[in-house]
Amino acid sequence: MAGIINYIKESFGELKNNVTWPTMAEAQSLTVLVAVFSIVFSLAIWGVDTVFSKVVGFYFKFING
Repeated sequence: MAGIINYIKESFGELKNNVTWPTMAEAQSLTVLVAVFSIVFSLAIWGVDTVFSKVVGFYFKFING
């Protein structure tokens, strides 16, 4: 049990002293970048899914006559 507590204390010390945190402006710009990329990526997946769905639908319509 003491090992776990020591590990948690060391982890917090590491986060406090050795991690370089971004400034608020950097964090905001990175957040916007991630949001935009997520929207673009989701639209791309939606487009591929739509095209694939139509191709499969046409294929089965063609097969069934």
